[in-house]
Amino acid sequence: MASTIAVFSGCLRVKAGVLAVQISSIPLRRELPRYFSSSSKRTTATVAAISSSLRISAVYNQHQRHRSSWPRVTTFCTAAPDAGTTVSADESEKKSESQEEEENVKETANLLDIKVGRVVKAWQHEEADSLYVEEVDIGESEPRIICSGLVKYVPLDLLQGAAVVVLANLKPRNMRGVKSSGMLLCASDSAHENVELLVPPQGSVPGDRVWFGVEDDLDQLPEPAPPNKVQKKKMWESVQPLLRTDATGVSMLKEHLMRTTSGLVTSKTLRNANIS
Repeated sequence: MASTIAVFSGCLRVKAGVLAVQISSIPLRRELPRYFSSSSKRTTATVAAISSSLRISAVYNQHQRHRSSWPRVTTFCTAAPDAGTTVSADESEKKSESQEEEENVKETANLLDIKVGRVVKAWQHEEADSLYVEEVDIGESEPRIICSGLVKYVPLDLLQGAAVVVLANLKPRNMRGVKSSGMLLCASDSAHENVELLVPPQGSVPGDRVWFGVEDDLDQLPEPAPPNKVQKKKMWESVQPLLRTDATGVSMLKEHLMRTTSGLVTSKTLRNANIS
């Protein structure tokens, strides 16, 4: 016999569940007083409980003799998601996606052919006041010809013989009549008022490969992508915004260190700077 029925028009939270009351037949507000004031001959007809899923469905009906007079009350109790578990699952999923994205960027970056180089000779471009032309040894049979817009930032005498970091698998570009086959990587502040060459670690030699990650990654590095693929897939464009120096001047791709077999690539003075 039901001694008490509590009815809420909204939601009743029961531990981890939400109690919703669905009423059929006639308006319950009008009929409940009659139901309680009458003789207690009414019995519970059906109670179905499914405890494994915390879903409880109970149907209270009047005695068969009064079926036409009394309302049918159907109560549903459904377990609400545990807030802590949900947040934890969401955070775990986001963390997994972030790690996957970071690994994808790292893989793309390591398809770039970045090498240690040494400037053999540099001079002012004859047709462009802002450009230097450099012959750069990157361990190939002949030096690469590279044009760099560094006239405002790096004195020519400091460029001569400098150890540099070269992006070598870009498609050659014609720069005011000179075919440029690569890019010298530099650090710059946010205003682009101060620019300086990235510095390979001591002990590096022209042709040493530069990669992102830990020392053990060297054995699993892929072959550099051909220039056409680098351009078509916009590899440099996707990687470059994620390159920075940290608070100590170490060059990084997000959390991945930029390195050679001899150590880490750095900037001499620029901290928390962009790399391009």
